Order: sequence, then C-alpha cells, then structure tokens
Amino acid sequence: MDYLIFVVSLAALIWGADLLIAQSEKIALRFNISEYVIGATLIALGTSLPEMAASIAASLNHKPEIAVSNVIGSNILNITLVLAMVFVMARKINPHRDFFAKDSSWALFPVLIFVIMAMENRFSRFDGIALLVLMGAYLLFLKNSGPDILALEDEEIEEIEQAPFAWPMVTIMLLIGFVLVIVGAEFTVESASSIARSLGVSEWVVGIIMISLGTSMPELIVSIVASLKGKADMAIGNIIGSNMANITVVLGSAAVVNDLKLDMSKYLFDIGTMIAATLMLVFITANRMYSKPAGISLLVLLGVFLHHTLSSL
Repeated sequence: MDYLIFVVSLAALIWGADLLIAQSEKIALRFNISEYVIGATLIALGTSLPEMAASIAASLNHKPEIAVSNVIGSNILNITLVLAMVFVMARKINPHRDFFAKDSSWALFPVLIFVIMAMENRFSRFDGIALLVLMGAYLLFLKNSGPDILALEDEEIEEIEQAPFAWPMVTIMLLIGFVLVIVGAEFTVESASSIARSLGVSEWVVGIIMISLGTSMPELIVSIVASLKGKADMAIGNIIGSNMANITVVLGSAAVVNDLKLDMSKYLFDIGTMIAATLMLVFITANRMYSKPAGISLLVLLGVFLHHTLSSL
C-alpha cells in the first residue's frame, strides 16, 4: 500500500507543480513580464518546486536525511541523467549562450557553499537565509545578463497570450496546484519513510534515489522536449538554474523551517558524486562538448553512483 501511496502522491506533487507553473506563466505574460525573465525564473524554479515541497515537508516532519538527500540526489540526476539524455537524444546542440563564461560559476559556487556548510553537520536557519539571499543574487544576475537568457518557445508564448485570461479560473487552478503540491509532498515523504522502514534501508537512500528521481521528472521532461525542439539554451540553462535552485531555495527553505542536523561524514561518496558531476558540467561547457560522448560519460558516472548506492542496501 505504501508503494501505491508513494506513486500517487508523487504524481499529485508533479501535477500540482505543473499547474502552478502554467498559471504563473499566464500571470507573468498578462502583466508584460519579459520572456527571458519568465524562462529563467519560472522554468528553472518551477521545475524545482517538487523538490522544494518534498524537502520542506521532510523538514517539518523532522526528517533531515530526506530533506538533504533529495537535494543532493536531484542535483546528481539533473546532470548525469537529464543533461545526459539531452546530449544523447538531441540531433545537434549548438547553444547561443556561453554557459561557461556566464553560468559556470553559478553551477559550481552553490556546491562549494553546500560543502562548507555540510562540514558543520548542520544546516541552520542562518544558513538557510544565506542560501536564499544567494538565490536572490542569481536572479539579479539573470535580470542583468542580457537578452540571450532562456526564453519560452515562441509558439508557447503565443498560445498563452491568446488563451482567455480570467482571474477566477486562474485563482482556482493556483489553489488546486498548491493543494496538490502540499498534500502530495506530505504523503510522498511519509510513504517513503514507511517504505524505508519496511525494506530496512535508511531514509537517506530512499530520498537520494526514489524521491529525487521522482522530483527530477519535470526537469527531465522540460529539458528533453526543449532539446528536441532545438532549444539547447533552454535545456542546458534549465538544468543549471534548477541545480542552483535546489541548493539555494530547496535546501534554504527546508533549513529555515527547521535546523537540519545530520552526520554528513556518512555521505561523503554522495557529496563527492555531486561535486564530480558539477565539475563535469563545467568542463563540458568550457570546451563546448555538447555531444553524445559527453552524454555517455555522464551516464557512466550515474551508473557508478547507482551501483554504489544500491550495493549498500
């Protein structure tokens, strides 16, 4: 029964996030907020909404292992699975944006901040506030970084703009989205904990594999669709932005709700894998290696990560 609850609640969590993203796009375009701001904020932050809901729910329920492992697992999967699939499936990737010059520091810097904070075996409320401030700095950077920033598909914007806009319906959809996200997150965490207990595995393993895989589905879907449509900038930028949001907004919000105390020395391999994946992302962008071999190398790292995690069960 726990498995069924987990699948249904995770589906509700992702569906609710999708509703929130769609309605937010309508509101933004209604008030003439620029396309690049919509793409950079709503897509990157929106696809991280399931992770945020799951980690905050875990924090509220005093389950720091799930809150933190969800962030680490999602960042690993975003690069080694989502980005890898983009490289493997796309026919040709030639992004206009120089991700190494403009975005590589924003991919690496939050990870380094995470490692420094993890040394204290605690993510305090002060740490959470500092991470949220860092996200504010990133958004300010996006606002001033020029017109080549991520944007929605032209046909998607036209479709949203032409769709009838009615505040009552938008409000209802937003409320439904929020309810699905909140309830879905709560039941996802609780069912995952029950599954962990029944299998005799730690909540950390469930969080870093099961929950992070499920909450990474929006990034996977958005990035693959974007790459198949020739929107490499959106696909790659979504992953960088989502990883940034995972550490700053997801972990930051969870830490603000409750101090997250846990022995991080137990999870050095997982932290090391996140660092390695991020360094590979920086190396790929620096050399513009947007190719199938690069995707395969990322999948190899994913295989090593999964083998180590599953063999420890």
